[in-house]
Amino acid sequence: MHPKVLLDASAELVRQALSFQHPADSVVSRFFRDQRKTHAFGPRERALLAETVYNVLRYKLRFEHFAPSGSGPRERRLAILGFARHLHDQARPGTDDPLAFLKSALNDKERAWLVACEEVREADLLERHRHNLPQWLVEPLQAQLGEGFWPLCQALSQSATLDLRVNALTDKREDVARELALAGIESTPTPFSPWGLRVQGKPALTRLDAFARGAIEVQDEGSQLLAWLLDARRGEMVADFCAGAGGKTLALGAAMRSTGRLYAFDTSAHRLDALKPRLARSKLSNVHPAAIAHERDERIKRLSGKMDRVLVDAPCSGLGTLRRNPDLKWRQSPQSVQELTVKQSAILASAARLLKPGGRLVYATCSVLPEENEAIAQAFGQAHPGFQPLPVRDILQDLKVVDAELLCTPDGLYLRLWPHVHGTDGFFAAAWVAQ
Repeated sequence: MHPKVLLDASAELVRQALSFQHPADSVVSRFFRDQRKTHAFGPRERALLAETVYNVLRYKLRFEHFAPSGSGPRERRLAILGFARHLHDQARPGTDDPLAFLKSALNDKERAWLVACEEVREADLLERHRHNLPQWLVEPLQAQLGEGFWPLCQALSQSATLDLRVNALTDKREDVARELALAGIESTPTPFSPWGLRVQGKPALTRLDAFARGAIEVQDEGSQLLAWLLDARRGEMVADFCAGAGGKTLALGAAMRSTGRLYAFDTSAHRLDALKPRLARSKLSNVHPAAIAHERDERIKRLSGKMDRVLVDAPCSGLGTLRRNPDLKWRQSPQSVQELTVKQSAILASAARLLKPGGRLVYATCSVLPEENEAIAQAFGQAHPGFQPLPVRDILQDLKVVDAELLCTPDGLYLRLWPHVHGTDGFFAAAWVAQ
C-alpha cells in the first residue's frame, strides 16, 4: 500500500486516539472496522498503523515537544514521528535508510523537519521528554525505584512480549512448544511460570490448531503467577471474584484439573460473555460464570464462609500494563486512582467473607502505585485481624518457583513484578489465611 495512504490513515487514527474518549485498543479496532470498505489493510499495514498510534502515546511528551517546529496538521506531525519510530524498531541491521519508505510520503519541509528531529540526542532532552510520563506518576515511581526509575521508563517505551499459557489440563508445555515450532513460531519457556511460553513476534495464533482446541491462551506471565499463587487444588470451592474475561479463571480451573467448583464473578455480564468461547475451548467443566450487581450481591452472601480460596484481581488503574496500554498514563489521574482505592477496599472486604477457616485470600492488581497495593493490603490487615498475612515468598518457594525471592518485596511479604526486572507487566499481590 502506498505510504501516503498509510500516513494519512495514521494521522486520522492518532487524531481519534488523542481524544481519550475511549481506550486506545478500542479506537484502533473500531478504526479498522470502519475502514474495511475503503481500505484493504493487510496484517502488516494494520500492525504499522497500530504501532504508530501506540508510539505517539508512549512518546507523547517528546513528540509534542518536536511537533511545533514542523508544518502541517498536528496529528500528521505526531503520526510522522510515530511512523518513524516503528520503522526504526522494525529495521534490520545494516539498512541504509530505515525511513526511506516514510520519507517518500513527505514533502520537502516535512523531510527536513524529520531529519532534524532524528538528530536530537536523547541525552540533550529534558527529563519529562525522556520519561514521557505525567508528573503525578513520576514521583511515586521514583520514590519506589530510585535508580531503577530510568530502566523502567525504557522498558515501558517498548512493546510487551507475547506470552502464552499452556492449558495444563490437556497439554504439556514442551509438547506445545514443539507444535509451535513446526508452525514456524519460536518460543521459550517463561522463567517463572510453569505454564508459560514466550513467543517471538506476533503470529496469527487464532489460525493454529493449538488455539482452536484450547491448548493455549494469551496471558502475561505475571498474570499466570497470580493464579499460581492461589494454589487452587482438586475438589476445592474457589472464587475468582473479579473474573473479567476469565484469563485467570481458566488457569485456576486447569490447576484444579476441572474438579471442584470454580465461580467466576464479575459485575459486567459483557465481560463474562467474552469468557464463554474461551471456556468452551478449554474443556473445563468446573467453571460457573455469574454476573453480580455489586460486591454485596445476594449470591455472594449465600456463599459466605464456604470457599477454600478466593482471588481478588481488583479493578485498578492498570498502570502496570503501560507497555500494552500506553494511553492509560494519560487517561488516569490522581482523582481516578483515589476513586479506585475506595472500590478496591470494599471489594476485598466483601470477598473475604467468602472464606472458610483455613482458606486462602489473594488480593492482586496490575498497578504500580503503592496506594492501590501495599496501602490496601495493610489497611485490610488492620481492619481484619482474623486474617493472617501469608508471606508470598514462602508460598512461591513451597510451589518450587525458581528464584522466588526475586519476585517479592525485600521483606518477602508481597509479590512485586516490574517490566524492567521480570519482563512481565507490573503486578502486585498479597495473601492471607482465614483464621
